[in-house]
Amino acid sequence: MDDPRALFDLTGKTACITGASSGLGRRAALALAVAGANVIGVARRKTELLTLVDEIGEQAGFVAFDITNRNDLSKLRTAVSAPFGPPDILIHAAGINTRQPADEVTPEGWDVTLNLNLTAPFFLSQTFAPAMKAKSWGRIVTFASLQTTRAFPGGIAYGASKAGIAQLTRAMAEAWSPHGITANAIGPGFFPTELTQPVFDDPDRAARNAARTCVGRNGELTDIDGPLLFLCSDASAYTTGQVLMVDGGYTAK
Repeated sequence: MDDPRALFDLTGKTACITGASSGLGRRAALALAVAGANVIGVARRKTELLTLVDEIGEQAGFVAFDITNRNDLSKLRTAVSAPFGPPDILIHAAGINTRQPADEVTPEGWDVTLNLNLTAPFFLSQTFAPAMKAKSWGRIVTFASLQTTRAFPGGIAYGASKAGIAQLTRAMAEAWSPHGITANAIGPGFFPTELTQPVFDDPDRAARNAARTCVGRNGELTDIDGPLLFLCSDASAYTTGQVLMVDGGYTAK
């Protein structure tokens, strides 16, 4: 029997991670680098990306870029592919939550949310899919949310974008999995990131969220490592079009 641990080895693979300057995107870059992958972080904040590259070392590179700029995605593809070749793994971790109540949602707030959370992941995936097809191997991982299936106050635009991520994930799987490209999503519970800082700034609210899980606590960044490594490796070769909730059982109750 082959050693099943080899299924999780990413040596020789290259991963492109959006939103890598902070939060779950940054954690993803660190975790995949430890698993052997070369990583390219993409975000708008160059200083934070430089810090990430310094921490990882020669396995890492970065591109400072606004991924909502669809007109220059070919330039982004060239820049991302320059250090290690076209990426085998694409992780969409960039996101925004304007937290505008339904009666106060502005066209600008709606557009920036949908463009970054839903539109950019598709067109970026479309940009990198041909190189994955050519190798008959690729992994696309998007980030869903508790709000993929649940409505939260002030989350109408964010929730719409994350519900769309679930269907986008299924549709990309239908389109590209015959070519060896899997498409899956992770649905995080409450993790301490910049995006959820308003939640953790309220200790009572954070405690209530923890109590609603099955395990009795909110997420820690290390909790994302295993599910992410599974979905980015050969271990998930027969898993596609799925939303894996990593929420401590929040959605199970």
